Amino acid sequence: MRTVGIVSAGTMGSAVGAAYRAGGARVVSTLAGRSERTRGLAERAGLELLDDLDAVVAHADLVLSIAPPDQAVSIAADIAAAAERTGARPLVSDWNAVSPATAREVASTVEAAGLQFVDGSISGGPPRSDYRTRVYVSGPRAPELAEAAPAWLVVRAVGAEVGRASAVKMCTASVYKGHTALLAHALVTARANGVLAEVLDDLHDSFPTQIDRAARLLAVSTTKAGRYVGEMREIADTQASAGLTPVLFEAMAEVYGRLAETDLGAAAPESIPPEPPLEEVLDRVANAGERT
Repeated sequence: MRTVGIVSAGTMGSAVGAAYRAGGARVVSTLAGRSERTRGLAERAGLELLDDLDAVVAHADLVLSIAPPDQAVSIAADIAAAAERTGARPLVSDWNAVSPATAREVASTVEAAGLQFVDGSISGGPPRSDYRTRVYVSGPRAPELAEAAPAWLVVRAVGAEVGRASAVKMCTASVYKGHTALLAHALVTARANGVLAEVLDDLHDSFPTQIDRAARLLAVSTTKAGRYVGEMREIADTQASAGLTPVLFEAMAEVYGRLAETDLGAAAPESIPPEPPLEEVLDRVANAGERT
């Protein structure tokens, strides 16, 4: 994979691009229609910025879609259209937090344009030199991506069937992000009832690491809450396809939707200090609909 195209160069996309650059690849992206914050992220990651998506698709051997889950299908259509306009035939891999059914829809969209597809999902935070991010991939060419992974990524092939990698993400994210939503509700409720210290002490016995970092976890997650709403709905659909009720994660979507309405929900993840005061974070996450 000599040239990797990133769509789009947000926090995770830029970091993945930086990982491939550190591994010796040329990494290209475009900022067409993106914010100044995204420009800063892409430039700090050292991505080569091209005029538009057509140029990215035309130059890339591998195009990675890394965006909020509710954009996955439309991005796939855009990549397919760019390939048809340019005649390029890159390998396409969707690394978004989507259900297996959505992954198959994305695959159908890009394959209709004559492109090959690898299903993918990211587990963990953005990669960097001292932190390796895990990525699951599935599909006929999944082993190729695993073998060509840069050092900052641990890429694991989990089978030849599109949807398997996405299924892993749907299951793990249901625990990670479900836990965060529960913690937010528990601690806001504890504070409202004047028993925050007692609740923290009790929970610390069983979850010491999580409670010690609760303030930053809740703050950073709230800055990303708007993107998590679609992910919760994808999890609900995935669980429904397994014969379970979708109600639990439809409710989680509502939780993150309300967090997104706070002033903290409008902040950038990089604006959160290493150790924000828990009381201040709880004040901000409790005030849905009160952006400043």
